[in-house]
Amino acid sequence: MKVVILAGGFGTRISEESRLKPKPMIEIGEKPILWHIMNIYSHYGFHDFIICLGYKGDQIKKYFSEYFLSRADVTFDLKEQKISIHQHNVEPWKVTLVDTGLHTMTGGRIKRIQKYIGNSPFMLTYGDALSDINIQQLVDAHRAHGKIATVTAVQPVGRFGSLNISEEGMVADFLEKPKGDGHWVNGGFFVIQPDFFNYLTDDDVVLEKEPLETLAKNGQLAAYKHSGFWHPMDTLRDKNHLTYLWNSNQAPWEKVNVQSE
Repeated sequence: MKVVILAGGFGTRISEESRLKPKPMIEIGEKPILWHIMNIYSHYGFHDFIICLGYKGDQIKKYFSEYFLSRADVTFDLKEQKISIHQHNVEPWKVTLVDTGLHTMTGGRIKRIQKYIGNSPFMLTYGDALSDINIQQLVDAHRAHGKIATVTAVQPVGRFGSLNISEEGMVADFLEKPKGDGHWVNGGFFVIQPDFFNYLTDDDVVLEKEPLETLAKNGQLAAYKHSGFWHPMDTLRDKNHLTYLWNSNQAPWEKVNVQSE
């Protein structure tokens, strides 16, 4: 099953970094967040990726064009004009990079990569959030209910601490990072049947609006509840927090086969 990653947005809420690079290329521990996301899928045996490019997409193309050589021992024979690869340390990935337009909306970007999907189910996620989600369990859940799409529902951590106050006005508990207001939100990590392309019309379609709302109204959008770790990288504060977790070996999304340097 192929994995589609939306990587074309402007990333305006983290403009301190996105003014220089596309949001998925912002680094978490010297690796782009895009690399971390791909490793989540790769851990469960999904290695075929389609990345929807837009804003500064040439930087993502350059990254992958140089990736193999940067992880390999190489001999450049200038006289014979030959390159010899001796050994390499790269993931078993196939990566298709598709320019889906600078101002195309999320649904429009998915529509543009339809020819690379064909008539097969696929997975989809955003290029700016990390999780310790079990991808295989997500796929199994999707196959079990037979609906057109499954969205992973998450409960993000609240931004502020929470006080549990007794009837007498005394603080009984202090929760430093409560689970927000208890509502479930769209955490990405979708599994989608090819019929979904019928809900996408043009570049102006926003995935989270008419397509998903129509699926929900028709009883064709199932939720896979993930109560574990999930964290977006919307702001510089988010980026710094994720970097701290990675650098201190506390990253919940790190999988056993991740080849970190």
